[in-house]
Amino acid sequence: MSTAGATTRPRAATACGAVEGRPGPGGTAAFLGIPYAAPPVGPLRFAAPRPPRPWTGVRDVDAYGPTAPKAPYSPTFAALLADPVVPGDDCLNLNVWTPSPDPGAKLPVMVWLHGGALTRGSSAVPVYDGTAFARDGVVLVSANYRLGVLGYGLFPDAPANRGLLDQIAALAWVAENIEAFGGDPARVTVFGQSAGAISTGALLAAPPAAGLFAQAALQSGAPEVLPRERVRAHVRRMAALLKVPATAAAFAAVPLPRLLAAQEAASRRSGPLAGGPALGLVADPATLPEDPLPAAARSGVPLLLGWTSDEYRLWLAPTGAVRLLDRLGPLAVALARARSGKDRDALRTLRTALPGASPAAYAGQLLTDHRLRDPLRLLAGAVRPAPSYVYEFAWPSGIPGLGACHALELGFVFDTLAVPEATWLAGPDAPQELADRMHAAWVRFARTGDPGWPAWDGGGPPMVFGGPRREREGEPAPIPPALP
Repeated sequence: MSTAGATTRPRAATACGAVEGRPGPGGTAAFLGIPYAAPPVGPLRFAAPRPPRPWTGVRDVDAYGPTAPKAPYSPTFAALLADPVVPGDDCLNLNVWTPSPDPGAKLPVMVWLHGGALTRGSSAVPVYDGTAFARDGVVLVSANYRLGVLGYGLFPDAPANRGLLDQIAALAWVAENIEAFGGDPARVTVFGQSAGAISTGALLAAPPAAGLFAQAALQSGAPEVLPRERVRAHVRRMAALLKVPATAAAFAAVPLPRLLAAQEAASRRSGPLAGGPALGLVADPATLPEDPLPAAARSGVPLLLGWTSDEYRLWLAPTGAVRLLDRLGPLAVALARARSGKDRDALRTLRTALPGASPAAYAGQLLTDHRLRDPLRLLAGAVRPAPSYVYEFAWPSGIPGLGACHALELGFVFDTLAVPEATWLAGPDAPQELADRMHAAWVRFARTGDPGWPAWDGGGPPMVFGGPRREREGEPAPIPPALP
């Protein structure tokens, strides 16, 4: 890789051909939009990823590549979560930020899998800029993968879990090519948030991903699979709306705008804290032959995992659902307890920990524990040949009502609080000192497998970033305990 001068554009040689990126601050370099698989169009729309075509000459990779087809967020969430759209078919691409050393520098590598409920998001979100990781000696890779019905619809004539297969193909690209960017293929950490964390948990259990990474970090998402019939029901509902058979061949003939519109219409009764038909990973002999949670619990790689104190507020506060649950009062809490399977002792424990909290807060915490914290605690507490490190992010957003909500930690982990889009969720006064500490912990984990605090023993408290009181919301809010 060339580093001859400040204006020299950096180059690297990949298995498919040479690429030329752009120089970054402090001698770093960014290579954006490198294809790791062939465009998933035509007969490949619902196929397993295929290798990209080699090219001659030097490929210009100084701008983000096309994003996977997706529907936009509703206006409510679009005001909080950036989700750029880059048009084009070649959406199976990835980005590399590097300190720009010569090949063979053997630096640690982190591979980022974005969130977005497996239906939205991309590697082009500005908050995911990898410059700070490169600045601190880590090669940062971020990848796009197929979303929604294209990545996770279940069909009789197509492989299951195509989005997961895309992620595995990206990791295989890293194994083959990352040395050219100064990275060490034996020191790869996969990390993701929300759907990206669910994906990371699945990779721990996926036989085709074995040996492609050495560590993993799961932020606000736990290993899970959906019932196959639930995903099939979603596909059948889409088929009825489109008036076509529920097959990959029929769906491949539908124009993408119509397909995405049908997906959105069929998804109206699903959500992060609700049931109903949905799209997601399923058990599958080729990719996930068993429930990924116990499989991940047997994995022999160091794990960093955690959650935010008020995950549920991102889903409930902007939509007005908090006010609705508060109006329902005890009924909302009873319904949440029933859905979460918690007993009355669990509710008493929560009321003791959060005295005077609203019905919406109790309901939200019960559902968040059931969907997210409980399985992560189970994973962290498993008897494994490698350590697990647990954290909780407790700093409250400057946006009223959000608290320490889902996805708020991302600008701190990436050290991108200065990016304008980071303020959409965090507000204008997010503490840089907290970003310094949190980002440094992720860098240390990538380098050493230890983020800087004791491994979890199954019963102790997590490492807390930014808590535990919520003065900005006018009420004390201790860190919620593990509920029975």
